[in-house]
Amino acid sequence: MIQANRTAATACLTEMAQFMERTYTQNMTYAPVGIGIPAIGCVNELGQRYTFSLANLGRRTYTLSAVPTALQNDADCGTLTLNQAGQKGALGGIDADVVRQCW
Repeated sequence: MIQANRTAATACLTEMAQFMERTYTQNMTYAPVGIGIPAIGCVNELGQRYTFSLANLGRRTYTLSAVPTALQNDADCGTLTLNQAGQKGALGGIDADVVRQCW
């Protein structure tokens, strides 16, 4: 179940990144006034397993994160991240082997 929820969280981060790219295309910035976590279904569906956040928000940057809750307890991968460059992360870093295992 942990791996299935992790897979759902990575898909949700990807969907959120697509929203951010559409925002950039429309506004020429990732940070228009009032931007926040996209209101998409997966955020609510996974809300008991992951806490999603948007950080490092700037004109040309953002980092999306999915932090596992105690219910998810994912010690193998921990926090999953995705930034504007498409760089994926897990366990607080971007180690290729860990990312490959977790994404």
